[in-house]
Amino acid sequence: MIQVENLVKRYGGHAAVDGMSFTVEEGKIYGFLGPNGAGKTTTMNVMTGYIAADGGTVVIDGHDILKEPIAAKACIGYLPEMPPLYPDMTVREFLLFAAELKKVPKAERKRRVTDLEERLSLTEMSCRLIKNLSKGYKQRVGLAQALVGNPKVLILDEPMVGLDPKQIIEMRDLIKGLAGDHTVILSSHILSEISAVCDHILIISKGKLAASGSPEELQKMMQGTAELVVTVIGEQEQAKAVLEQIEEIERFTFADGSEEGSILIHMETKDDVDIRKTLSVALAGAGMAILSMNRSEKSLEDIFLELTEAEELSETEETAGEEETDESNL
Repeated sequence: MIQVENLVKRYGGHAAVDGMSFTVEEGKIYGFLGPNGAGKTTTMNVMTGYIAADGGTVVIDGHDILKEPIAAKACIGYLPEMPPLYPDMTVREFLLFAAELKKVPKAERKRRVTDLEERLSLTEMSCRLIKNLSKGYKQRVGLAQALVGNPKVLILDEPMVGLDPKQIIEMRDLIKGLAGDHTVILSSHILSEISAVCDHILIISKGKLAASGSPEELQKMMQGTAELVVTVIGEQEQAKAVLEQIEEIERFTFADGSEEGSILIHMETKDDVDIRKTLSVALAGAGMAILSMNRSEKSLEDIFLELTEAEELSETEETAGEEETDESNL
């Protein structure tokens, strides 16, 4: 549906988007996840044709956004972070106006707008001036204008910013309901929003694509090793003899447990192998009672921080290398 290759956008000497490439499949919900200033909005603005790229290509449903801008834009519905609304129009007037701008056939406009008002729970607000609506309803009107042309692709920039918890849940449900009929791309710097809504996540840092995959794939990709924390009754030497017999354990450390006579064991296993059953049998066979056993996994937050911090560290090292080169040339 969408192919982005080697996308570059600079503002002066700053590369807001730096060689980004990815593919978006039809009918799924994709999330751009990254800290403020990562390049999410700039990427979306280029994809919608709002601004021109300095390099690379964006192809939407077979249409290059640079070479065939009208055909490409006809496939897109766009909701910017600040919805483009006319405050002195009623909801119905604005949506009919948007339908006309998007060349919806005149005979279909009223039906299309009525259907959207019902779908987005705007029917009771139809005759109200937009300036008198709450933030949540304004977001719904903005989403309705993005949908009124029945686009194949829907691009939403921070669609839940400024909403209260109830409105966020409602907006999530609305977005989930769009999957299948539309390909949805949304951006956010809030991890819970992305993980709750999206089928596929693209983590962006410093204008580059740091990682791409489903939430489950990202966790598996970044897991590497798994940590197991076990509290047992017994002596460290006794536990050490047991642990050294289990080849899947890469390393382990001991600490005093919170209960008398107990020890706390932190261990890491190879390739995310689950050894809980094997370990339980081995410790029980050695006469060591297990008080607790917990297996920790990296959350999406852990993955996000690890990837973005690694990107920042890499950039710092490159900058330091450039400074050393400059000094050596003096």
